[in-house]
Order: sequence, then structure tokens, then C-alpha cells
Amino acid sequence: VAFGLYFPRKEYLVNVYIDEPAGTPLLRIHALRDSHEEVAHFHLCQNLIISRAKSPENNWFQIKEKTGLLYLSKSLDGEDFNILSQGNWMPLTKVMLYVFLSSHPFEEKECDSAAFTKVFLSVINATAPACSSLTARQLCFTEMDLSFQIKENKPPGTFHQLQLPSVHHLCQNLSISYKLLAAEGLPFRYNESNTSVHVTQRLDREERERYELIAKCTVREGFREMQVEVPFLVSVLDEDDSPPFVPNGTDTADAVVEFNRKEGTVLATLTVYDADTTPIYPLESSRKKYTGTIVTDDPWISETFRVEHIFDEIHFSPNGSQVRGTRHEY
Repeated sequence: VAFGLYFPRKEYLVNVYIDEPAGTPLLRIHALRDSHEEVAHFHLCQNLIISRAKSPENNWFQIKEKTGLLYLSKSLDGEDFNILSQGNWMPLTKVMLYVFLSSHPFEEKECDSAAFTKVFLSVINATAPACSSLTARQLCFTEMDLSFQIKENKPPGTFHQLQLPSVHHLCQNLSISYKLLAAEGLPFRYNESNTSVHVTQRLDREERERYELIAKCTVREGFREMQVEVPFLVSVLDEDDSPPFVPNGTDTADAVVEFNRKEGTVLATLTVYDADTTPIYPLESSRKKYTGTIVTDDPWISETFRVEHIFDEIHFSPNGSQVRGTRHEY
């Protein structure tokens, strides 16, 4: 079972034009590992999703099982576009592909796995425009921001490639280069030779929950130079690996009950902090995580007193970085 392999993105976007030749690379998808010995295998579900309905079997797109490179296996022509747009002849149609991930080679027709991501293809009813007519934005990025989710405590690895394979394939007369702008000491490395981004160490969500970097792209054509920057955001996903803690190490509270107390009077309070989780919905699942108990053998005490549990989100600030957690009050 591919228990730990996972995609650092929930979805990808890519543009496809008709008459692009078979073999055109469209997108490079990466996976991150749960353990060092895992090897990623990628697989496409052979049914396309168009307008939320299943369409004919996929005859146009393939993925290289070992590298995650999505490419055109057949040139799209006008007739293909008619099938994909379901006869609407719109200028653009949206197609969705499921890409699955496994630590073992996929069996033929297998279309189920613990891990999958979605690829949204904008299929455009026009031939690819001349590279010189595209803006720097279109040449560099398909999205306004690049967002990734990396699990804490997992091995380092490559999780993104900045270069758009289709643009690199079609626009070889242009010079397109990238940089990853980040504060000193962040655990990410950019490899200029293949434009890949690598997380260099295991991350700890209780130390830092979010990293904000910037991807910068420079396009040169002759004497003309254009630049574009987009946010490059990494969120660290939590693993329940830190025990709850109490202020001053006090995990019990004594209640002294005076005569004539009214119903609803608060007699004692106890606070528990959990840096590991934030309030979960439905709220009952958070309530069940920790329970407050009155320690007594007296049935009258059990009937007359109760423990109330309220909780809210708070922020811890290790190393000056805000990390969300939960405060439980009893």
C-alpha cells in the first residue's frame, strides 16, 4: 500500500492547444515520500471528467510512470476538440484528469489509490500562439500563486519544477530563467539547471507552519527583458506528534465548595494547551480528544457537579513565527 507517498499539491493547471504535436510535454508532477526507501509510480485514470460528467476514454494524455511527466500521446485536432467540448464548439473547454500515486508499479486499468491529485486542462480551440505574442505571465506561470503542502517529519525531496515544460518545448528561441527568492536559512533549495525546488530537511509544524517565498521569472527576447513574480507558499501539514501541556505542570485542580453556592458557580478551572492541533470540526471530535473527569467514589458528587469543556484557537510564537494551537479550558 502506498501509505506515505503523497502529492504536495491538490491540483494543477495547464493549457493545451490543438495541433500541438504528439509527445509535447505538458506538466511535471512530483511526489514526496513518507520513508527513504519508497519509489513513486504515477498513473492516469483513463476516464476524463468534462463538466463533472465522465466522458469518453482518454486517448490524448499520458504520464510517464517513473518521472511524473504528463504529455500529449496524440495531437489534438478539431475533431478531438469537438469530442472534448461535447459538441459545444466553445473556444475553450475544461477537462479534468486524475493522477494516482503508488509505491509499486500500477496494474493495467487500475484506477484507485490512496493518493491522487487533479489536473485541470484548459483545452483551447486554436493553435498555440507565437511565443513572442505571449505575455511574460503566460510564458512563466499558469497560476497567480503556487501553493504547496508538505507533511512534517518526512524525508526531504523535490516537490516542484518552475519551468513550464510545454512553453520550454515550444518557445526555444526565448530565454526564460527563474529564481526562488527566500529569506536566508529557509529549508528550500532551487536547482537552476532543471528549475526544480527541493525541501532540504524534515519540517516541524510546531516550529513553523507557513513559509512565504517568491518565484521570479525573467524572459529575454533579443534586447527586450520582462520580469514577473508570483507568491510561492508552503504550508506544513500536522502530524499528531507533540503531547499536550499544562501551565506550571499542574494537571489537576482542587475544588473547595462553600455552603449555599448557586447552580452554575465555577468552583475550579484547569487549562490545557495543545500546540499540535487546531479546533477541529465537527467540534465533538475536538471535545472527545481530551475529557475532564471528577475523581470521586461519591454518587452524590457525580450527580451534583459537572465539568464543562470549552476550547478555542490560540497562537504560539516559537522563533518569532506564529503557529496555531488549541487552548482547552475545564
